[in-house]
Amino acid sequence: MGIKERSGDLIRFIVYLVVVVLINAAGMTLFFRVDLTSNGIYSLSRASKEVVSTLSEPLTVNAFFTKNLPAPYNNTERYLRDLLQEYAVYANNYFNYRFYDVSSEDIEGYQGTGTNQALARSYGISPVQIQHIEKDELKFKTAYMGLVMIHGDMIEPIPTIASTNRLEYRLTTAIQRLNNKIGALLGLEDKIKIRLFLSSSLEAVAPYIPLEGLSQLPEEIEGIINDLNTRCYGKLEFQYVDPSKEQDIEKQIERYDILSLEWPDLREKNIKSGKGYAGLIMEHGDKSMSIPLIQVYRLPFVGTHYELTDVDVLDESINNSLESLLNINEDIGYLADHGSPALWGGTSELQGVQDQESLSNFNRLVSGTYNIKEILLSEEEIPEGLDCLVIAGPTVEFADYELFQIDQFVMKGNNLALFLDILVADESVSNVSLNQGSMFVSLDTGLENLLKHYGVSIKRSLVMDENCHKQELSQTYGGGELDIYFIPYIKDRFINKELPFMNNIKGLVVSKISPLELNQERIQTQDIKARRLFSSSERSWEMKDSINLNPLAISPPSQDSEFGSMPLAYILEGEFTSYFADKPIPEKESKEEEESPETDEQEPLEEKPELDLSGIKSEGALLSRGKPGKIFLMGSSEILKDYILDSQGTSTNATFILNLIDYLNNREQTAIMRAKETTFNPLMELSGQAKSTVKYFNIVGLPLLAVFFGLFVWFRRHSRKQKIRGMFSR
Repeated sequence: MGIKERSGDLIRFIVYLVVVVLINAAGMTLFFRVDLTSNGIYSLSRASKEVVSTLSEPLTVNAFFTKNLPAPYNNTERYLRDLLQEYAVYANNYFNYRFYDVSSEDIEGYQGTGTNQALARSYGISPVQIQHIEKDELKFKTAYMGLVMIHGDMIEPIPTIASTNRLEYRLTTAIQRLNNKIGALLGLEDKIKIRLFLSSSLEAVAPYIPLEGLSQLPEEIEGIINDLNTRCYGKLEFQYVDPSKEQDIEKQIERYDILSLEWPDLREKNIKSGKGYAGLIMEHGDKSMSIPLIQVYRLPFVGTHYELTDVDVLDESINNSLESLLNINEDIGYLADHGSPALWGGTSELQGVQDQESLSNFNRLVSGTYNIKEILLSEEEIPEGLDCLVIAGPTVEFADYELFQIDQFVMKGNNLALFLDILVADESVSNVSLNQGSMFVSLDTGLENLLKHYGVSIKRSLVMDENCHKQELSQTYGGGELDIYFIPYIKDRFINKELPFMNNIKGLVVSKISPLELNQERIQTQDIKARRLFSSSERSWEMKDSINLNPLAISPPSQDSEFGSMPLAYILEGEFTSYFADKPIPEKESKEEEESPETDEQEPLEEKPELDLSGIKSEGALLSRGKPGKIFLMGSSEILKDYILDSQGTSTNATFILNLIDYLNNREQTAIMRAKETTFNPLMELSGQAKSTVKYFNIVGLPLLAVFFGLFVWFRRHSRKQKIRGMFSR
């Protein structure tokens, strides 16, 4: 009997051992992790998975780290290893990584590290000095902590990785830059369809509009696309459609908003009435883009003017639209005229400091991911292929045709980021100090009319808030702190987390900001969705009429009824209706032609009979209802200026701006990835009574709980003893 029991125990032991070995073997080949953090800090974001899964050529990551780094730097290397391992899982065998030991050569067991150090330096990775505490002494150590990405002939180094902060974002954006347009094209399964809609019937009126070169346009466009197709691995498919010879074409014309021209009988030229269409459509999947071939203007004293798009401009528009269609467009527009702040600030000759009123930090941060194109709206039109246009602090009034361009930019399904100042400092008051504040006057640029039509307006006042920046005063002014009410602090509970990219924005700083107001009737009529992003605290009020920002002269209202939270930023989303839907196309101001030098003898010009073209009608030159788009509005441009936006991009203000640009450029997942790690995470706000309750609970409540728990345990043990004693006393 004993032998059988021992053999049974042995068999069970062997079975258990085999199961454990098999589980460990499976664990070595099957990789999975469970990330229990609230923001998924230790898991790849969706954006990272999408970027690395589109790799069509091998990408190699060489990491150079010194061995046995002290805390917290050893966690950085371990985190990087786990991160690169996850990248490799989703990269379809196109992602490789290797860690090189670059420890000191005099350490036993680290042969070959000198070669690795030379390799690291050849990639531009140099050692950095770190400090750590060892045996109660502060010591310094030289260490390598960097990596390099190699993709084809391109190299992207990250010389220093001192912390895990936004490491995934840095890696993913670097991979995205390397995985350029060619890589995205190679990953396409279906071809990009490019269709030219051009009616042959237009050739009858083309010489008289005039549209010289219209008949050669199909051949020129086909040549442009064939040339582009050789650089796009044959992923483009061109088709020429003549609507004059096609049946049932009206649905496609209406779907793509293609320009149509209709003319009456022109008896002078023996031309019968007719209709024609002209437009270039690029389509892939469920996304399409329209490129106009004929520009329609209204010129003073001339009337409606038709102009064929220049071939060089058309080539650039097709290329830009291709990048936008594939969602690899890295261009955003910035309105650089109309008095907007400069992207690069000058340096003061007297003080040697950079102009804090410029947008240098904004330019530097955004340029890390996008290419900012400066748009001079007074001289050129908004180029095709832009997903987002930033307008910040214009002070010069817009002409009607310029407003028309902005309106039609939105109608095409593009997005606007508006940082507008409805009140500006009076130039006659130049000395801004504690003794003399800045006086503000109202400003009208014409954008207010567009916004009012879309359903939102900026109130002509400034928001003051008791939750604000506090300035330390020198002893000359009596010391202490001074509340700067016009620089509110936006706390976490006044930030709307409805949009995912706002989830980790815990606080913001704004300055000289005006409140916003929605027109609910207009919003509902257009079926627009308006989302409030953040608002002031319940202890805020408006400064109206005579506005003087002398901090010593500002005091909160005496009545509580004057306080209240006010919306400070909105995002409107939907299909907007055009401001010019029931209006004629505005006239385009023509540049004055240079007068030719006068000569003594001038031959009289031969008078030609004028052809009445007033009966020609055009449709499609004005989009009365737009495709789905977004408009962000904030009643201040100060948040973009250097004195508020930090150059390193570590503040929540910088995170908010970068997330907003990503969201408006249709890269929401990138914004969510950036917001995974929070650098500013304040404690939950409690009232004075709640703080006192917590305080006294910690002082008195916890000891009492310990006493009560001890009594409870003693009572249970005592009852158990009594019960056992009663059982054996019977």
